[in-house]
Amino acid sequence: MASLTPQQKQALMAELAGLKRFGLSLTGNPADADDLLQLTVERLLDRGMPEDAHPAKWAYRVCRNLWIDEIRAREVRSRHQQAEQASDTLQHISPGGEDSAQLEQVAKAMANLAEEQRAALTLVAVEGCSYAEAAEILDVPIGTIMSRVARARQALADSLGWDRDKL
Repeated sequence: MASLTPQQKQALMAELAGLKRFGLSLTGNPADADDLLQLTVERLLDRGMPEDAHPAKWAYRVCRNLWIDEIRAREVRSRHQQAEQASDTLQHISPGGEDSAQLEQVAKAMANLAEEQRAALTLVAVEGCSYAEAAEILDVPIGTIMSRVARARQALADSLGWDRDKL
C-alpha cells in the first residue's frame, strides 16, 4: 500500500472535482475545502491505498477522516483559546463574579458530556454544520445526530439548572 497504481492515480484525478465539492460540504468554507483537498491528495500519494479498494470511495473516506481530525484539532485549539480568554476575563471580573462562575459551570458541563454528544453539539451549535453535514462527518445517520444534539442540550440544561424550554 506504499504508492498508487497508474489506474488509481487516474481514478483519483477524475474524482478531484467531486472531492472538492465534498470538502466544501464538510467545511462550509472554500479555503478550508481547498486545504482539505490538498491534504487528501497528499495523504493518498504518500500512503497509497489497497489495490482492491475502490479509489473514489477510499478517497472520500480519507477526506472525511482528515476533516474529523481537523475538527478535533480545532476543538482542542478552541478549548485552549477559550481557557486563555476565560483566564483573561476572570482577571477583569471581580472575585466571585457571576460571569466567571457561569463560565466555569458551562465548561464543566460540556466536559462531562459523552464524547459523541459533545462532538455532535459542537458540529451543530458551534461549527454551524447542518444536521446532514454533521451526520456525514461523523458517519452516522441524521436521526442519530438529532438525538445526540437533543440529549446534549438536555444534559447541559439539567446540569446547569436552565429552563429546557428555552434551549
